[in-house]
Amino acid sequence: MTAEEAIDRAELTDLVVRYCRGIDRRDWGLVRSLYWDDAIDHHGAMFEGGPDALVEWLPTIVAGFELTVHGISNSLFVLAGNLAEGEHYATAYHRTHPPARREIVIAGRYLDRYERRGGVWKFAERRLAFDHGEARALDEAAWTELSAQAPNGACDRSDPSWALPLLRGLR
Repeated sequence: MTAEEAIDRAELTDLVVRYCRGIDRRDWGLVRSLYWDDAIDHHGAMFEGGPDALVEWLPTIVAGFELTVHGISNSLFVLAGNLAEGEHYATAYHRTHPPARREIVIAGRYLDRYERRGGVWKFAERRLAFDHGEARALDEAAWTELSAQAPNGACDRSDPSWALPLLRGLR
């Protein structure tokens, strides 16, 4: 692997992880900044469209959740000059609002096409592939005990990450 390929892979990894942060912190400006204007996002039967429509749709779909946590594990990139493709295994945790909270865990993959324009990598196309899902009632007693052990994450500006000035300015 050349130094340029290593830099490209690092930049593409950062792009994918910024998407997860944008979704989980409800930072729609960040999410929008990751897509080219002519990009398309395919979220199955739930959504298909461009980046402006995506950031208009996302708040409506996540409104039903108190918290989401998107994680990326295996990532594979194939590079071809200013074009690249990626496959990323993802686990997305969703917790509904009280009362009677539920946990929904989705395992799937993001299948991406990227373009580098003007030296910047962004999504040109993103597809969601569903592999597994599970829904269950939240164990409130266990949740109460566990959540008292550390500061709790949140999907708004009360999340502890917003205290970090560099992350606040992320784009």
